[in-house]
Amino acid sequence: VQLQASGGGLVQPGGSLRLSCATSGSLSSFNVMGWYRQAPGKQRELVADITVGGRTKYAESVKGRFTISRDNAKNTVTVEMNSLKSEDTAVYYCNVWEVRAGQRYDYWGQGTLVTVSS
Repeated sequence: VQLQASGGGLVQPGGSLRLSCATSGSLSSFNVMGWYRQAPGKQRELVADITVGGRTKYAESVKGRFTISRDNAKNTVTVEMNSLKSEDTAVYYCNVWEVRAGQRYDYWGQGTLVTVSS
């Protein structure tokens, strides 16, 4: 399974960006798609994820500003980021994890830089 992320860039505080991630290869019926981010000098953290059934989870810092969605037919995941703040600046990674025969497998995209600055 390979992941290709797109959509990063430079945006002013208060602005919006959309990140998308396309997957190639087949996934098991149980999988979770999500986005993580890593700011300079910090650990990678979960931004949001979503199950096949549409159940979502968000980091407290992005609740109410970010919306994650997925297209199960296309195996794509998107995060709409609104009201961006300087502290949202980070490299964003898409992630998919699945369970096959009781074993968890994680797949990562290449990362896309989001810079929030005036």
